[in-house]
Amino acid sequence: MTIPLGVTLTATGACFAVRSAAARQLWLCLFDRSIETRIAMAREGDIHHAEVTGIGPGQLYGYRADGPYDPALGLLFDPAKLLVDPYAQMLDAPFKWNALLAEHGAETAALVPKAVVQALLPDVTPAPPHFTPGGLIYELNVHSFTMRHPDIPPEQRGTVAALAHPAIIAHLQKLKVSAVELMPIVAWIDERHLLPLGLTNAWGYNPVVPMALDPRLVPGGLAELCDTVAALHANGIGVILDLVFNHSGESDLHGGTLSFRGLDNRAYYAHEPDGSLTNITGCGNTLNCATPPMRALILDTLRHFVRTCGVDGFRFDLAPVLARDPGFNPHAWIFTAISADSLLADRVMIAEPWDIGAGGYQLGNFPGTWLEWNDRYRDDVRRFWRGDGAAGTLATRLCGSADIFGEARTRTVNFIAAHDGFTLADLVAYEHRHNEANGEGNRDGHSENFSWNSGIEGPSDDPVIRARRAADIRALLATLFASRGTIMLTAGDEFGRRQQGNNNAYAQDNPITWLDWAGRDVMLEDFVAALATLRAAHPALSDPALRHDLIWRRQDGTPMTAADWQDADHAGFDLIIPGAPQMTVGIERNACNVSIGIG
Repeated sequence: MTIPLGVTLTATGACFAVRSAAARQLWLCLFDRSIETRIAMAREGDIHHAEVTGIGPGQLYGYRADGPYDPALGLLFDPAKLLVDPYAQMLDAPFKWNALLAEHGAETAALVPKAVVQALLPDVTPAPPHFTPGGLIYELNVHSFTMRHPDIPPEQRGTVAALAHPAIIAHLQKLKVSAVELMPIVAWIDERHLLPLGLTNAWGYNPVVPMALDPRLVPGGLAELCDTVAALHANGIGVILDLVFNHSGESDLHGGTLSFRGLDNRAYYAHEPDGSLTNITGCGNTLNCATPPMRALILDTLRHFVRTCGVDGFRFDLAPVLARDPGFNPHAWIFTAISADSLLADRVMIAEPWDIGAGGYQLGNFPGTWLEWNDRYRDDVRRFWRGDGAAGTLATRLCGSADIFGEARTRTVNFIAAHDGFTLADLVAYEHRHNEANGEGNRDGHSENFSWNSGIEGPSDDPVIRARRAADIRALLATLFASRGTIMLTAGDEFGRRQQGNNNAYAQDNPITWLDWAGRDVMLEDFVAALATLRAAHPALSDPALRHDLIWRRQDGTPMTAADWQDADHAGFDLIIPGAPQMTVGIERNACNVSIGIG
């Protein structure tokens, strides 16, 4: 008999099951406030299980595991550590770093959040995704998005529920948003170096287990997420979840023992031949997505969010890790498994197509059904408007990057700014990063941003510089909305969000990253809304089909020459799209102008 992992409610109680091949013994730990009851779990193969009567929704629990402790062999069992269920769906509290989490033999029951048994929600029959390639993805950080929104009730600010507020939906509809992409909403732990600096993680890219919703972002649990997804769907807006399957918040060997490490370290993490943890993520560890436990957990997580909440798709952080065995395999199990799954096959899958390991840059190499973040679009568009990029390169990006996605349809996700890097407004105001507030001596974050400052680094009251920056921002945005394929806008870039030149604001859970709704640039917002309306009204602009019948001409009407394409000083051209009557996209760098003419 197959025993389902996680918690299964029964007529008389609940069955708990967790996987570990290397443990000698596991205990289920039930909590009534501070009182812990331990129940030795039976074992069938690698599955440890216990059935308990009288258990219902709201019960707090965790696990303890005993086995050999030999770090050189990757064996890290410690029964003093309370462990979170890898299949937990809700926690009673956020994770908080404490040095005892990493000290072998130190008791941690008072430090580790407890998993909460969840009431069964009815499975939904997922409708076809509310997003199709060519639409507008709106990337947002759930916490920072509404922390300063005047129309959101104070108790709801910073939560998933706030996304269903009429004021938020009206804003998304104004921009013709096809789908919101939610940065991680599952529970994360702050990196241990942040506590002494008085900082906290603002982005959530340091999760512990993949299904457990963070109680700070989703205090109402799965029901809150489901209600918000339903409200967005009712208004024609899809929901894409940003998931992290490349590392966990347990970090390196000096990090905490919170879940995977204490249950079966070798089964969940990749290791080097000398037994040390592989680190091709820059976060201290790398999940081994080729092992049966991780494969099952990944697929079960995706199914869980589709089956219970009907989400439309997923974006995968450092996605090549998913397909490593150990090198990147374009035919990896994950791609076959998703395409063959009845719940997942039609969902939107988006790769961040790089990690920092050998052979980690894989833009263009994911399956034909996946979309991919296109950093070459980002950099080439920036360089063109900065003044050191050729018109020919921009034209290739504008039309779907056929040099990268050499297929009938482009799979690009075009973007100019994202959560990681300069904001759009900072891009034209800072030539260099200014990450001093992160406490790392301004060494963190990208050093090569293809940005510019128009003569003065940072804020300026000079009307000439301000006008130049405003024109640059509009040119960048108009280029994005005139580009073929899917486009992505990060929340707040439509009204001039700024981060004081910080291009790695992951540790700034404060007004540096909280959107300033009261001080937003409404004229810029209206400009973006007009671009979105134009794009939505004329699908030929966004059609992912790669075309070879496009007409290019100089702005005086004569045909483009080879020299024109390489001219970095007087770049300008018109693009005419056959089949869309008199539709012309005009680019003129010297005037910082993009004109889209519809006959």
